[in-house]
Amino acid sequence: MFKQYDVIVVGAGHAGCEAAAAAANMGSSVLLITMNMGTIAQMSCNPAMGGVAKGQIVREIDALGGYSGIITDKSTIQFRMLNLSKGPAMWSPRAQTDRMRFAEEWRLALEQTPNVDFWQDMVSGLLVKNNTVVGVRTSIGVEIEAKAVVLTNGTFLNGLIHIGEKRFGGGRTGEKAATGLTEQLVELGFEAGRMKTGTPPRVDGRSLNYSVMEEQWGDENRGKFSYTDTPVTQDQRCCWITYTNTAVHETLKEGFEKSPMFTGRIKGLGPRYCPSIEDKINRFAERDRHQIFVEPEGWNTVEIYVNGFSTSLPEDVQYRALTQIPGFENAKMFRPGYAIEYDYFPPMQLNLTLETKLISNLFFAGQINGTTGYEEAGSQGLIAGINAHNKVHDKHELILKRSESYIGVLIDDLVTKGTEEPYRMFTSRAEHRLLLRQDNADIRLSPIGHELGLISDERLEKVNKKIKDSDDIVAFTRQKSISQSEVNGLLEELGTSPLAQGVKLHALVSRPQVTINDLRKADTQLDELLSNYDTETIEQAEIKIKYESYFEKEMDIVERMKKMEDRNIDPDFNYQTLVSLSKEAREKLIRIKPKTLGQASRISGVSPSDISVLMVHMSR
Repeated sequence: MFKQYDVIVVGAGHAGCEAAAAAANMGSSVLLITMNMGTIAQMSCNPAMGGVAKGQIVREIDALGGYSGIITDKSTIQFRMLNLSKGPAMWSPRAQTDRMRFAEEWRLALEQTPNVDFWQDMVSGLLVKNNTVVGVRTSIGVEIEAKAVVLTNGTFLNGLIHIGEKRFGGGRTGEKAATGLTEQLVELGFEAGRMKTGTPPRVDGRSLNYSVMEEQWGDENRGKFSYTDTPVTQDQRCCWITYTNTAVHETLKEGFEKSPMFTGRIKGLGPRYCPSIEDKINRFAERDRHQIFVEPEGWNTVEIYVNGFSTSLPEDVQYRALTQIPGFENAKMFRPGYAIEYDYFPPMQLNLTLETKLISNLFFAGQINGTTGYEEAGSQGLIAGINAHNKVHDKHELILKRSESYIGVLIDDLVTKGTEEPYRMFTSRAEHRLLLRQDNADIRLSPIGHELGLISDERLEKVNKKIKDSDDIVAFTRQKSISQSEVNGLLEELGTSPLAQGVKLHALVSRPQVTINDLRKADTQLDELLSNYDTETIEQAEIKIKYESYFEKEMDIVERMKKMEDRNIDPDFNYQTLVSLSKEAREKLIRIKPKTLGQASRISGVSPSDISVLMVHMSR
């Protein structure tokens, strides 16, 4: 009935979809197995993509040839660029999306990808021979052979849903949990753990009073995620902001004695940076209110996502507390919030390719690795799909460096440091974030995507033109002078000091108060030049000018670190022979088996003196 596939992807969430698309577009025959063909790419929680650091990841996925940015652009209902008051390293795109259209666009994209086949079933076990995965077994007893398997099980592995004192098996509301896989993997020697996440109630938007809430519109000049020619939405839907109050908090506290989180029924750790409302009022008792974002779930639905009100309290307590929030007095609830516990596998059991260390050709991606967020999952799926294809076709593995992408930071953090709570990406996790901006993801990663066969020649040419054009603009500002008489009036308007003598345009653009577009008013040659370029290219040139010295310093640091990153460690290196290593360092190095000296230096418990010992030994 089934042929042998190059790659089987288990699970059709964000990680699974990206993994299947990547492997298929590189030429592998792919079977995508999901328990429900109707919930492919379901946005289980917030109907939005991007945000701080997450938006950079979506841009990176797109630059490598993934689909997340394209799908988001096709389903956007509101777009905002966050943190514009800060430097460009902090600018982060975020899009509110149409939940149903997002899932539909993903399914259409996968169905139009020639090498992807589908099968609706639950994978209950793996076929393993000689410590190598050779296929999967499903719940109805079907065995399907494959050269590689990518597990992207999300929250479904022994998923347990909690609503107050009620609990029942499920990977998502209305969907059954996946069983069998965890038990087999543990038998094979894997370490498993439990994590939890949660979601807020959904309400009927027709029952809300928006007049007492703050409006939150998207950007007037709307942007998008993909570097391809996806559409920029001309319309947008409004979101709103309201707040909890002491009455809401007191009502919620009435349910604490039935809270699965406070009574100990939930064993797994939840996301630190996206706590439940009960956790917020417990941990931040001094605050008398918390922000609630009221977000539409799509263009043509009345369903509203109550962002900031994630909870697992009894449904009656949820409802009574909701109706005390301004604007929610007459709210009708569609479904209550809930918490979900699920199995994950600590990611230090993986190589940087996301292949497991114990079983060859078996890859993990997404929440199975202890992460949270669609963007984090999608990026792992992309890398796992690429490396699964490369492994079965005897091609070189893809490992992104920390200095070239947030995706590289994410995977290195997981594999090198592990995580005991749901991992979420932040700009602060990236030591080279000034180089890893959302505006230059295409410049950083498109050559890699092109080499993989996921980016077309035409698209790479477009990137190279952007680089050349922005460099031409920078070069023009270096050689073009402007006199004080031409520009001092403008400088005074902009609140910056006037010139005592003429200077190059480059020096003026370097000022924080001055933009390159401001200077078009004072210099007709500059205005004529910039009229030949698009906004994106002009922005790229301006960032290069304003942050030039910072970029140079950052690149010096990267070059110094590169010496350690380029020093490979033999995978069979015997750390037991190095008696000068601390006991903790020896144990961690044996367990993680770092690929490079740089990776070894980032392992918690490995000190600089331990690295010195390694360096001396390797030099011999």
